[in-house]
Amino acid sequence: MILKTTKINTIIMKHPRLIETLITEYNLHCIGCQMAEFETLEEGATAHGMTKAEIEKMVKKLNQS
Repeated sequence: MILKTTKINTIIMKHPRLIETLITEYNLHCIGCQMAEFETLEEGATAHGMTKAEIEKMVKKLNQS
C-alpha cells in the first residue's frame, strides 16, 4: 500500500509501473532526483505545488493502479 508518507524512492522500486503516472499525470519528475531517496510522496508533491486534497486523490489513484 502506498501512503502519503511513503518515500518516493520506495514507490519507484516497489511499483515501477507507477513511474509514468507520477510523471505524466502529476508532473512529479522526482524519479531522477537525489531527494527521491529522502522525500515522502507528500513532501515531493507539496514541493511541486499540490494541495492536501490533490495529494489524497493521487494516493488513492496510485493504490488503485
